Amino acid sequence: MRPLTDEETRVFFEKLSKFIGENIKLLIDRSDGPYCFRLHKDRVYYMSEEVLRKAAVIDKDSLISIGTCFGKFTKTKKFHLHITALEYLAPYAQYKIWVKPSVEQQFLYGNHIMKSGLGRITENTSQYQGVVVYNMADLPLGFGVAAKSTAECRHTDPMAIICFHQADIGEYIRNEDTLLG
Repeated sequence: MRPLTDEETRVFFEKLSKFIGENIKLLIDRSDGPYCFRLHKDRVYYMSEEVLRKAAVIDKDSLISIGTCFGKFTKTKKFHLHITALEYLAPYAQYKIWVKPSVEQQFLYGNHIMKSGLGRITENTSQYQGVVVYNMADLPLGFGVAAKSTAECRHTDPMAIICFHQADIGEYIRNEDTLLG
């Protein structure tokens, strides 16, 4: 377990800023104490500094996981956000998409969101902006990337893709075999 390098930090924070913008500092300087990000086996973990101090005595080969996994770096050094970060990013999300109940299950199966399933979208969402997807009861369902801006959504075809799927809470069930074995 080690701190992120400058390049890893840049790539990681760029990805986070697509979803929560300047609110990244709110993740680090929290009211319950300072938090940090650490890299272990190409995965970025989020934990309190108190937990970090306690974990320092554990041999790194024996350590499987610590804190909350926010995502992982690929072999090409790109960062992929995992659904486990949703609980921490959703309260700070700048751009949101709400889906209709009829489309909620389709999104949880890993499908993109069409305009016909769009309930609401945050004003001034730009194209290719990271968004947090909610159901109409304000329950966060996952992450996506806006395929169209808010202005384009108003005048587009009902079958046009509005949001590209990235991750959703249904992944726990779909990937159960690969996660356990």
